[in-house]
Amino acid sequence: MVENVPLLSHHHDGLTIEGYSRAAVQTCWRLNELKLLFDVGVQPWDFMGTSTMFISHAHLDHIAALPAYVSRRRMMKMDPPAIYLPDSAVDTAWDMLQMFRRLDRGAMPCELIGLLPGDEISVSREYVVTTLPTQHTIDSVGFVVHQRRHKLKSEFQDLSGDQIRDLRIAGNEVTSEVRVPVFAYTGDTAPRGLDDNPVFYESKVLVSEMTFVAPEHRKEKIHKHGHMHVDDYRQRADRFNNELVIAAHLSTRYNAAQVKRFVQRALPDMLGGRLKLWI
Repeated sequence: MVENVPLLSHHHDGLTIEGYSRAAVQTCWRLNELKLLFDVGVQPWDFMGTSTMFISHAHLDHIAALPAYVSRRRMMKMDPPAIYLPDSAVDTAWDMLQMFRRLDRGAMPCELIGLLPGDEISVSREYVVTTLPTQHTIDSVGFVVHQRRHKLKSEFQDLSGDQIRDLRIAGNEVTSEVRVPVFAYTGDTAPRGLDDNPVFYESKVLVSEMTFVAPEHRKEKIHKHGHMHVDDYRQRADRFNNELVIAAHLSTRYNAAQVKRFVQRALPDMLGGRLKLWI
């Protein structure tokens, strides 16, 4: 395996979350088991084989490596990838790829699909990705991956297996679809991006941003620029019903020791041990 990015990895309940995220530097994520990528501020060589990508917004640290991702798949004779991104960014992203085509003299085969908040994308028979509005300085969206499960309807709960089978044979729908949020990714957002989308708080795994942690940094300025502070987590501590909360996108103003010190001061119990700092 070629290693060109300082990736971190964490396994939780059957999902492997891999990635690297640092504000103004690079952000990329992969859910290996679900074959999904999120953001492409850098393009790890090992991520190239995953053909479905969701981009939260078009800031450089989240989209800069898009040409490398598309070009590498073409060079390795892989199928063109499907890349979902905010609708307002599609035309300009396409222009960027065509500019690299002229520079590189190589094709940039891919499908760019514009997204609006509320859009749903079926990525397999079992999983669907929902697009949610977030709050940043440019058009941005977050994503929730739902697992589709089928539950026996309440009116049939007391029937025997044979009776349920007979109903099915007769053409009756005996189950209803239940969607379970298993993974959520906010991208860059001010706190309102979480608050306006309660499903972020209910997803099994939440990956969000915690760009600032120092007490002296002004919250109103941070929020104005579409970011969050550790105090935003502290103020909402009772709302996080997630099994795992990954806080990433830390500012380069802090080293790892400073991040740990400031966060543990603000959240001594680390959200009941469920908060993981991605540093």
